[in-house]
Amino acid sequence: MRTAIYGAGSLGTILGAFIARTGTPIDLINRNKAHVAALKEKGARVIGTMEFTQPVTALTPDEMTGRYDIIFLMTKQQYNHEVVTALKDFLTPDGVMVTLQNGLPEAGIAEVVGEDHVLGCTVAWGATMQGPGVCELTSSPDSLTFSLGTTAPTPHPYLPQVKELLEKMGPVTVEDNFIGTRWSKLLINSAFSGMSTVLGCTFGEAAARMDSRKIVLALIKECIDVCRAGGIKIEPVQGKDAVKLLDYNGPVKKALSLLILPVAIRKHAALKASMLQDIEHGKKTEVDAINGAIAAYGRSIGFPTPMNEKVTDIIHRIEAGELTPSRDNLRFF
Repeated sequence: MRTAIYGAGSLGTILGAFIARTGTPIDLINRNKAHVAALKEKGARVIGTMEFTQPVTALTPDEMTGRYDIIFLMTKQQYNHEVVTALKDFLTPDGVMVTLQNGLPEAGIAEVVGEDHVLGCTVAWGATMQGPGVCELTSSPDSLTFSLGTTAPTPHPYLPQVKELLEKMGPVTVEDNFIGTRWSKLLINSAFSGMSTVLGCTFGEAAARMDSRKIVLALIKECIDVCRAGGIKIEPVQGKDAVKLLDYNGPVKKALSLLILPVAIRKHAALKASMLQDIEHGKKTEVDAINGAIAAYGRSIGFPTPMNEKVTDIIHRIEAGELTPSRDNLRFF
């Protein structure tokens, strides 16, 4: 089988390095020519909570040839229609596109390649690009897990092969209720990635101080409530049930949830949101696919989501240059 990671940035480079060091061929594809050149010359250098350097096969999109049986899609979701349309001709007739993106991307990808050619995967760890060819793993080594599934009636025949590839990095759970797993990741991303970007800090720093911790918890609560209103069952991630731990209906449980929050995120405390990294590089974020997706779902079922609406608005204002990521932005809540 021919396999590629398209959009091999921080997460994709690290995943590709793990797969390559088992001797499994895989192409790492990225538009960043400096990054690709460094990968070709020096290999993928992984730093942070694990450190190693691994020779990899790296390409720019214009260097792609032939077709792939499995394409891991790790680009920003706001470019999906354009990217997936271009990639369709590089997928074998029986091939599968595996989206490891944030938000709820499967439906949009299925519109281009067909629902039976799509698998979804949530990633429970984080990384930061530190320079061409150098990526920092910011999550604990015991948190390198994946949840794999589909929104189609039946999973793609290559699901076992996809699972085997991901297991070269860490444990993989095949989820029956994959949409519930998607929402588990969206819950974390909306709260911690959202506030990391708004405040210009790491996940751990967003949870450390009580003023921002209260906003993080309110975002989590809002996501839980909108899922409950829409009949979506949020699944546990890495053995942690966010609903059981962090949902509340009174002051005592709310106070307990506030105490638990920094402990719950400790393995990912050093993680900096990819949206914040985008802001730092002058790029647009995928906030509309994260906090904006929760707000859009709330509108579709008539359930208010003012906290996620506010985070979406603040990040759009940061993108426009009206604001900068700062704790001063807490004044808007």
